[in-house]
Amino acid sequence: MNETESLALRALKDQQFRASPDSPLTEEQQEKFTGLSYYPYDPNMVLTLNVVPVTENRPIQIMTTTNDIRVYNRYATFTFTLEGQPVTLTIYESPHGYFLPFVDGSAPDETYPAGRYLEPEELADGRFLVDFNQAYNPLCAYNDGWNCPITPPENRTNAHIRAGEMNPDPAWAESHSAPNSPV
Repeated sequence: MNETESLALRALKDQQFRASPDSPLTEEQQEKFTGLSYYPYDPNMVLTLNVVPVTENRPIQIMTTTNDIRVYNRYATFTFTLEGQPVTLTIYESPHGYFLPFVDGSAPDETYPAGRYLEPEELADGRFLVDFNQAYNPLCAYNDGWNCPITPPENRTNAHIRAGEMNPDPAWAESHSAPNSPV
């Protein structure tokens, strides 16, 4: 996705958060909503990656923000270099598709402490498109009425992934803590 497409999606998401009856925001939040906060689009954070399939595709139980458990399958890992250090992340598979939760060094100051999410795209040649500009906060970042998976330890890195969505503006977002989410 290029910058123009990315910015158009961000504007559409803001409109849906502000006005849709299906918005994850409360009515009070919608009234105060001024837009989501994002890092500037970075074309270097659009990665086409070779993955290493997980040989033991065993299920992993991932705790949620309300202490429920969701089950995912480890699908593959990939490694890239950021800030001069290798970063390895795991892609999970669920009945809904591929899922990439991660916490990076920008949490909790710039990004949500429990992690951000992506849905990487498998390409025809077996590689994956991972566009960190599309990283988004789980719905629980906006209010405590949502139940969201907490990023597992294997998908935490000290490197700063400065792309995608940032912490919501406290002027309209309710304050939260992110349970069980040490960085």
